[in-house]
Amino acid sequence: MAETRKLHGRYRLLNPLGASVRLAFDEAEHRDVAVRELRVLPELREAAVDEARRAAALRHPFAVPVLDVLVDEGTPWLIMEFASGVSLEQAVRARRPLPVAQAARAGVCVLAALTAAHEAGIVHGRVDPGKVLLTPTGRALLTGFGSPSLSVLPSADLWSLAATLHFAVEGRPPGQVPAAGADPLRSLIRAMLHPSGPPPVEVVRETLDRLAVDRSLDAVVAASGPLPPAHVAAIGLGVLDGLAAAGFHGGVQPGNVFLDADGRARLLPLLHTGTFPAYTAPEAAATPAADLWSLGATLHTAVEGAPPAPGATLTRAGVLGPVLLRLLSGDPSRRPTPAELRRELRAIAGEPV
Repeated sequence: MAETRKLHGRYRLLNPLGASVRLAFDEAEHRDVAVRELRVLPELREAAVDEARRAAALRHPFAVPVLDVLVDEGTPWLIMEFASGVSLEQAVRARRPLPVAQAARAGVCVLAALTAAHEAGIVHGRVDPGKVLLTPTGRALLTGFGSPSLSVLPSADLWSLAATLHFAVEGRPPGQVPAAGADPLRSLIRAMLHPSGPPPVEVVRETLDRLAVDRSLDAVVAASGPLPPAHVAAIGLGVLDGLAAAGFHGGVQPGNVFLDADGRARLLPLLHTGTFPAYTAPEAAATPAADLWSLGATLHTAVEGAPPAPGATLTRAGVLGPVLLRLLSGDPSRRPTPAELRRELRAIAGEPV
């Protein structure tokens, strides 16, 4: 016989939605809801209910809201809004890991919900792929607020977000082998999982924002091939703007340069110090001149399709060639100053000098 139990005489329990969540029908409001039993030790029940009631005050577009917290026959229950969608865990297991842009968009949504929660003094404590719902409209919703958070810190939520993103792009949780690949999302995941702690939230947010809507220079070159010299010069000007704001960046390379829909370039904040060897200045110094060498190697990749290599000749650079040769000089004093470089790149890009 089908179960007809009602919580508080109002919420009629229906079929399971997951390991610990059930569909129910709210007979007072005539709507479907999701309910979760709070399974805690009796001595922790009162504290768990208080924590759940604080979470019920949270309202955010990317957080599935807690509508009610009740105790029925001595057992506490969470009543949550019913949200349609498939969990990130189900999506990856049923099909395959998500593309970088889709995973980044999910990360943007979850991070926004977590940030709002932390500002309200609420820690989720249990972020995982099963609690991220991918909706038909392309949004991601974070569920699970109100469950006992085991007194964890907000930084633990960021680690769990990184682990969730790792699962999204790798199809497995993080383990002894870190996320492979040099693309910016995997670099961000590694930085967020590092034992020293995640990068600042602002850096994480900006990186995810760019990954969700823009394309990295290395991805553009891989997909479309080398770019015209004038376009590459314009990219160089965008990177110079980023270097001017940073002073010393220390991580200029194609994976940190993003292009918007109009082709404008932006240099992402540094997630961790260091570039890949092909983009590291020969003097390996933390100086603005070393950043300029890395910029030269990045522009070389954009216009030639590959980073500079000993003995390789420039075949596509055209009028950009002399500028690249000066930037890639082994003598830092022979590299152009930022002001000189800006004038030369503007002329090549066809902009007023």
